[in-house]
Order: sequence, then C-alpha cells, then structure tokens
Amino acid sequence: MAARDNIHSQVVFWLKIVLPLLALVILSTLFLFSRRIDTDAALPYAEVDVEDLARNQRLTAPEYSGVTADGAAIMVQAGVARPGAGGAAAEAVSATIETPGGLTVTLDAGQGRLDDAAGRLILADGVTIVTSSGYRVSAQRLDTALDRTELRSGGAVRAEAPFGAIDAGGLLIRHEDAGIPGYRMVFSDGVKLVYQPARKEPR
Repeated sequence: MAARDNIHSQVVFWLKIVLPLLALVILSTLFLFSRRIDTDAALPYAEVDVEDLARNQRLTAPEYSGVTADGAAIMVQAGVARPGAGGAAAEAVSATIETPGGLTVTLDAGQGRLDDAAGRLILADGVTIVTSSGYRVSAQRLDTALDRTELRSGGAVRAEAPFGAIDAGGLLIRHEDAGIPGYRMVFSDGVKLVYQPARKEPR
C-alpha cells in the first residue's frame, strides 16, 4: 500500500512539472506560427476624409413633398443634395406633380436648386417634362413654384405632342382659376408647329 502511494506521489510530482512546460511549448508554437496582420491591407477601409465631410455636407437621396394651393400633390427627389444659404443644390433631380383633375407632370433634370425663401425649384442641365396628356418637352431650364402649380421655362423648348412637334421660345404650365380645375399649357415667343396627323391603321 505504501509503495502504491509512493508511485502516485511521484506521478503527481512529475505532472506538476511537465504539464506547465507543455503549456509553455504550445503557447510558443502558436506565437511562432500565428498569421501576420497586414496593416497596409486594412487602410482602404479607413480612407475617410473627415474634414471633407464636415466641409461639404450632403444628403443622399433626399425627398420633398407637399400640396399646392390648387390641390396638386408635388414630390421632389434627388440623388444628392448639398444644403446652403437659403436652400439646397441638388443633382439628379426628379419631380412629380399630380393635379386633382388627374393630370400628371413628371420632371427630370441633371441639376436643381431649391430656393426656400421664394418657394421655388429651379431645374437645369437637360430638363425633361412629360405630361400624362401626351406631351414630352425638352428645356435647358425650368422654374417651378412649390406653393402653386406653375412651371415656366427659362428659354427655348422643343415638344413632342400627340399631333406633332412644337418649337417655341418659352413654355408656361399653370392653374389660373381657383374655381376651374383645368390647367393651361402655353407655348410662346415664336411658336413653330409641325403638324403630323395620326395615321389610320389599315383594315
């Protein structure tokens, strides 16, 4: 019995020495063969110019919506907007105007500027106007009111109408009489119309 206790004591004694040494060997091996961290590869994920973000504030995909005095719903969207004094400058602007009478006007432009004080949206850089009544108009500039339905071109326009093509020095779309739900599209300043009668389908 005493011999067995002696062997057990010796085993425990050597295990107390061998096991810590074995643990040190394993830890040393882990450090020797651990993967080296490439600090250069991590840099692209941290390339953020904080000073530029603070200096050039911007909003991504902003939206504006409201209702005009004549009851038309207007919604404006942009790819990017940069707030400034009295308003904001925007890029990739699109807008939709839906009147109570069912007329829909969609606007697209490369650039836009929102004037808070005047309550107007000025579109530029290739403006396209499409109406649900069948008109498609191209203009370089368009001045749109936000408190009422009024769209005025800032120069010459070219339109494709259901009855032909129109070239004019100016265009105005607006609601004139609060008691009448209709809206007027007026071409002015040297209007040229090329009439193209609708083709009859052969029987």
